[in-house]
Amino acid sequence: MGNSFIFPAPESASVAERLARWMCRWRRGGIEHYASGETGLKRAQWASSDRFTVNDERIWLDALPEAFSGLRIVQISDIHHGLFLPEQWLADAVQQTNRLRADIVVLTGDFVTYSRANIEPAAEILSRLRARYGVLAVLGNHDFRVGADAVTSALRRKHIEVLRNQHATVHFGGSSLYVAGVDDYGYGADVRRAVSGIPRDAATILLAHNPRIIHLASRHGVSLVLSGHTHGGQVNLPLLGTVYGRSPERLRYKIGWDRLGPTQIYVSRGIGTIVLPWRLRCPAEITHLELLPGTSEGSQHAAAD
Repeated sequence: MGNSFIFPAPESASVAERLARWMCRWRRGGIEHYASGETGLKRAQWASSDRFTVNDERIWLDALPEAFSGLRIVQISDIHHGLFLPEQWLADAVQQTNRLRADIVVLTGDFVTYSRANIEPAAEILSRLRARYGVLAVLGNHDFRVGADAVTSALRRKHIEVLRNQHATVHFGGSSLYVAGVDDYGYGADVRRAVSGIPRDAATILLAHNPRIIHLASRHGVSLVLSGHTHGGQVNLPLLGTVYGRSPERLRYKIGWDRLGPTQIYVSRGIGTIVLPWRLRCPAEITHLELLPGTSEGSQHAAAD
């Protein structure tokens, strides 16, 4: 996979200084804090048509009704439609997702970055998503910075249900599955409100852009949290790791599967990028989850065969 980018810096800046400056921008949330030309980046030119890795996972949930055994959820996160992820790439992601024939498609925030002009085009392309029980979404921090109401309205006009501190109920075979969604962690997330009315012992999936919500989710008896936000670090340097470090302790709730008490979480690497149109040892991801009833203790989570 080839790419072309320019990362200018003063001649006197050391490699360490450049890396520190990039990490600072990454942690602060990306290019929306800067003038559009400040990064000096050219549009990436990718050679491969397989831009997105499909990550197959099986997750066992104690309270999942037998009627929903084998339920397939496909998650797309952190699209960041714009300069670094153009319309054709997003269309490719939608096409790839539809091939998975999901029961539910969930979109876990950061649809756009920096410009309101990208909202309607992103919504139009995402309207092509197909799933047996529909497409559900929550907003991310970038969506709030660009315009949460504008993003919400654009998606809802395309029949994508945006869950803003509320939940939806899926009925099948006399059983129910609850999917709740909250606003971004720093922009009014209210787990209590989102799960209000859901039976405490029911199987509940919470869509939340920022995985920091895991602690609140666990207190409210949520079965599974689906998040993004971290991009998995986006750049994973040999020996150094990501902006989060490399130790298992520092990477908890930053990438992939984990759990806190009875609550499991899956954090997607997402499909887009911020600051740099570049990933290293951290491929863009479309997540394909299969839910199964059964104990969630110990090693009852596994990648699908």
